[in-house]
Amino acid sequence: MKTFFGNGSGSNFGKIVAMDRFDSGRSLSPIRQAEAYWTALLTGDSVPMRSQIDPRGLENILEYTFILERIAPGLARFRLAGSHLNNLAGMEVRGMPLTAFFEPSARGQITDILEQVFAKPAIAELGLASTGKLGRTQMQARMILLPLKSDLGDVSRVLGVMVSDGVIGTTPRRFTIPDNRVRAVSDVQAPNNVAQQTAPEFAEDQAEFKPTGSHLRLVASRDD
Repeated sequence: MKTFFGNGSGSNFGKIVAMDRFDSGRSLSPIRQAEAYWTALLTGDSVPMRSQIDPRGLENILEYTFILERIAPGLARFRLAGSHLNNLAGMEVRGMPLTAFFEPSARGQITDILEQVFAKPAIAELGLASTGKLGRTQMQARMILLPLKSDLGDVSRVLGVMVSDGVIGTTPRRFTIPDNRVRAVSDVQAPNNVAQQTAPEFAEDQAEFKPTGSHLRLVASRDD
C-alpha cells in the first residue's frame, strides 16, 4: 500500500544522476511529472498558490511528494510527506526540518539553496549521495524544490519530490549534495495555450483522500 503521509527537463544535471544510473530512468519520472504539473499552474512568472495543488494531479507520485513550510530564513519543515521519505528517514517526517535528510557538512548548502528558492523565487534540482556504511549500501537520490505562495501571497511553501535509487537499508539515510542547479522562476515560460482552472485545494485539514483505483491515503495536517 502506498501511503501519503503514512507511517513509516531532461537536463544536463550532473554526473551522478544520469538517467541510466536510475533503473533505466524510471526513478526520474516523478521529478519531471511534478515539474510539469507545477509549470502548468504558472501564470507569467507568478508562483502558483499552495491552494492550487490538487492531489489528483499528483496521484501517481504521491509517495515521493512533500510540502514544505518556511519557518525561518533558509529553514523549512515538512507539512506533508509521502511514504518514500518516511522510509528513508525510518520515521514519520511531518514537522521535521528538511535539513534532517542531510549530513551536517551539507546543511549549510541546503540552507542556502532553500533560501534562493524562497527569495528569488527559484526552482532547485539537487543530485544527492548517501555513503555506504554498516548495514547500508551507497545510494543516489534526486530532489526538486518548486516554490509556492501561501494564502497570504508570500512565497513560503514548497512543492517537492525526492526519489532514491538503491536499497535503503539501515535508517535514517542522510545525503550530501554533489550537484545542484537553481533556476529563477522568471526563466521558466508559463504555458500560454492552456486555460487554467481553479483546482480543489490540496487541503491539509482534509481527513482522507481516496483517488479512484489507487491505494493512497492523505492524513490530516492543518496548513496556515
